[in-house]
Amino acid sequence: MRSLRILLTLLPLFIGTNSAFAHDTQIALLTITETQSGQFNMKWRLSTAPGQAPTPVFPKHCEFSYPLLQCGPKGLMGRFQLLELGPPYSAAVIQIIKHNQPAQAYTLTPTNHTVFLTASGQLPLRQIMATYFVLGFEHILLGIDHLLFVLGLMWLVKKPWMLVKTITAFTIAHSMTLAAVTLGYMGVKEEPVNAAIALSIAILAVEVLKYRRGEPCLSAKMPWVIAFGFGLLHGLGFADALTEIGLPEKNLPAALLFFNVGVELGQIGFVLIVLAILWSHRILQAAFPRWCETAAIYGIGTIGCFWFLTRFQTMIFT
Repeated sequence: MRSLRILLTLLPLFIGTNSAFAHDTQIALLTITETQSGQFNMKWRLSTAPGQAPTPVFPKHCEFSYPLLQCGPKGLMGRFQLLELGPPYSAAVIQIIKHNQPAQAYTLTPTNHTVFLTASGQLPLRQIMATYFVLGFEHILLGIDHLLFVLGLMWLVKKPWMLVKTITAFTIAHSMTLAAVTLGYMGVKEEPVNAAIALSIAILAVEVLKYRRGEPCLSAKMPWVIAFGFGLLHGLGFADALTEIGLPEKNLPAALLFFNVGVELGQIGFVLIVLAILWSHRILQAAFPRWCETAAIYGIGTIGCFWFLTRFQTMIFT
């Protein structure tokens, strides 16, 4: 079993050497503001170089010449589409601000790049599911800091049933804080949350080292406790990503649900892949030097410390 875990420990050294991998979901924001009845002004906010914005296609009765949009007495209602949506953007958020009406927000993805604009802003459940499930699944797979933490938890678990309890505790905890933030019951700042998430990886690496040395370690005896505690913290990171993506006010519960389902299935998929690697390693009877495991644990701790210092520096000087 010891040699099986060596292959597992080599994984973070490959995927965690660059902090750019953490939370790398790029979002484009298009704000459409009504200046007078039937007339709108548009503004893109892009994180990449100018000229890489997706191409909007408005309802046929609208006339568009950036940044002006004329829709006449029919208003901005009907089929709206974004062409060329994809790299470098995983999604685009469309905000429509009309006179004396609540702002409407829509999130479009490369696989779901069309929306039918209505006066109420209500979206079909199928479209909410197709959009937010994919975004949740993508976010957990791109959130390498979250995956490294899950990997560290698996280090501490020997029995399958304990692994189920540990992952379930992590899931319940980050689901709680994800819902609390997105529903408006609490608010957090992005920078300290991301710095604390990085620090949790380093702390977990220390716990793994203590466990390997045979030192007293509550995390090894009750890994679900540390999973639940730090899961609350990681849920704040998920909530920050979901807030950045944008939530449709009229469909808030459904969007939250499907985003969370996407996150959980992505997390379960990661765990199953790791277990499949371990099973293959056992079948092949591959062996690595014993120092590889220790080096990988120190590697995870170093990555967590590096991310913490860079994120803390960003928090202080911005």
